[in-house]
Amino acid sequence: MNDAPSSTAVIRNAGDVAGLIDTLKALRGRTNWIWFLALAGLFLDAYSNAALGAGLSTMVDQLELSPTQVSVLTAMAPAIAIVSNPFGGWLAARIGRLKPLLLTKVVFGLGAVLTAVGSDFLTVFAGRALVGIAYGIDFAVAMALLAEYTPARLKGRLNFWQGVWYTATTTNLALTLLFYSFDVGADIWRWSVASSAVFAVALLLLQLGFLVESPTWLASKGRLTEAAASLRKMYGFDVRAGEPETGEAAEARRQVGFKDMGVLFRGSYLPRTVLSTMISLTQGMQYFAVGWYLPVISLELFGEQFEKATLGSMMFNAVGIVGGCLSAYFGRRMGLRVSSMSGYAVVFVALLVMGATFKELPIFFAALLPVLFIFFHSAGPGPNGKSIAALSYRSDIRTLGTGVTGMLGSFGSVAGLYLFPQLESGLGIGTSLMLLSAVPLVGFVTCLVIKWEPTRTTINLEEEAVGLGRRQTVSV
Repeated sequence: MNDAPSSTAVIRNAGDVAGLIDTLKALRGRTNWIWFLALAGLFLDAYSNAALGAGLSTMVDQLELSPTQVSVLTAMAPAIAIVSNPFGGWLAARIGRLKPLLLTKVVFGLGAVLTAVGSDFLTVFAGRALVGIAYGIDFAVAMALLAEYTPARLKGRLNFWQGVWYTATTTNLALTLLFYSFDVGADIWRWSVASSAVFAVALLLLQLGFLVESPTWLASKGRLTEAAASLRKMYGFDVRAGEPETGEAAEARRQVGFKDMGVLFRGSYLPRTVLSTMISLTQGMQYFAVGWYLPVISLELFGEQFEKATLGSMMFNAVGIVGGCLSAYFGRRMGLRVSSMSGYAVVFVALLVMGATFKELPIFFAALLPVLFIFFHSAGPGPNGKSIAALSYRSDIRTLGTGVTGMLGSFGSVAGLYLFPQLESGLGIGTSLMLLSAVPLVGFVTCLVIKWEPTRTTINLEEEAVGLGRRQTVSV
């Protein structure tokens, strides 16, 4: 049971709903299960993105891909997400959170199957494009839903998505090793990709059966009876719908569209958007340039033996699981902005030293540098851009905020995925890593300049005036 009020509560708007949820001190039982089930969608996002990584070298050989084709395929999912992120935010703002989330599981499955059976570049390209569509929509909507599920005092737990990300990547590597033991040869990448379709179907069935529509979003649309039902089902609240406040009903039912995106860049929403976007962009670039290519880096460090290199990648990602789970603790203790700054500082040094000494240090010290990179990335800026975005906007524009932030942040992911193979082939891994050290430095400076901290504010976001359709700004 949650710590719900004993008397019947009456809700008249989204602010009432958010205030009621914020009375909770913990999420337990069924509520906790539903929360983690929503989070599990991000497992699929990460797993699908990582599915090509472990078997990348065999796919390149089997399909005879050029370096440019490799860059295009690996960057495809986040590149498509540049468009699908804001589209998912717009869609969720209009029709709710659940329908887009369920739809993405179907698209994930179709994309995985098409990729796995591909015999040429164009077929695999089409499959990865579908994965990118699903990835962009799912991430924008899932983070918003999690923020709306979560009481104010527990907002830091949104950062658990980073631990889930590395768990998914590690799971993919472990299954790839299992498939390798079946002696599947050069088809190892097909097995890895196809397994993500299995996860998509399983998650579709679970989310279809148990997820609850966001009561805050329902209330923002004036659907108070449905909002009350969601509150009862999700939290066990004794609650009923009241009459919408005078003058607010029409505004609550107003559909939010792309034309409203400008509010994210006005008044006090501007620094929030800039901060979340820059953290998303820089962490995406550094992760997808280095973290995603850990199997390749492991081959350089540990030799050409597939099993040894994959185990090395699993070790690195296991560190990411620890860092990702601890990021919720660091976010609560230090704040999301300060924990990002701390992580950027160590990542900057790690990349600089890793690049300057690559393959010159003894194996233990050479392996320690990627460990430091992964831990401080996952415990610091890795999760914080998306978490800050999800915690910085009112419910009726929250998915627009997470979508636009995800769209702009995806440019960093694309840059990391596309540019690293080009840099590595032209300059070598060492020089490439040294050049990439500029990325966390930019992130550090951004966090130093912009002071917004959503886990420390006392603002009820649902009661902020955001100026939709009028010249009105918000205040922090």
